[in-house]
Amino acid sequence: MSEKKFAFDRVNYLIMIGGIVILFLGFFIMTLDKETYGFGFLGLTLGPIVVMLGFLTQFVAILYKPKAKPENTAD
Repeated sequence: MSEKKFAFDRVNYLIMIGGIVILFLGFFIMTLDKETYGFGFLGLTLGPIVVMLGFLTQFVAILYKPKAKPENTAD
């Protein structure tokens, strides 16, 4: 029976989920800004920084390569 091979490991998907959470958090932080048109600290500084961290986390999730598991060899 053939075994299906996925493009990423479980660790990659967990990092991706974390990146998505960080992205949503960044956009949510931007909505909390009470200044006109979002021109305050939250809308112009903190929110975009958190969103960039979310995108960087996604980039790391795509490029992360887990260490190969050693095969069990009988001596």
